[in-house]
Amino acid sequence: MKQTNHARRPWLRWLPALIWMGVIFLLSSRTGDQLGGMMPWFQKFFPFMTSFDWGHFVSYYILALLMAYAFGVKAERWSIKALIVLLCVLYGVSDEYHQSFVDGRTPDAKDVRNDGIGALLAMLTLSIPYIKRKWRRLAGN
Repeated sequence: MKQTNHARRPWLRWLPALIWMGVIFLLSSRTGDQLGGMMPWFQKFFPFMTSFDWGHFVSYYILALLMAYAFGVKAERWSIKALIVLLCVLYGVSDEYHQSFVDGRTPDAKDVRNDGIGALLAMLTLSIPYIKRKWRRLAGN
């Protein structure tokens, strides 16, 4: 049986997560004015959620899924899921620190909270039986 590139080079599984971390870093490098109104349409439909930063939530939801892919089927274990959430929160903390050096941006604990919520919900999503079966095929080693 022929091995896939991921089986021969497991570090390749981390490439999507690392690229996404780079995207988050680049977005964090933009000034407040440049990011100004990326999601005003959402707030128009859900005005009661104006204090919730959906950009952080979605970014870290995706990051957690990519990290789960990197871990492969091991990500089905709750200990690995907890580790993924922790890694996402730690990256969120480093992201907020990075933002402290960008004009018009300031670190915000609520952003880290939203990062963690996104990562946690991604891991819970992967626990839904139907999604878990589909994920197992995609992420299988």
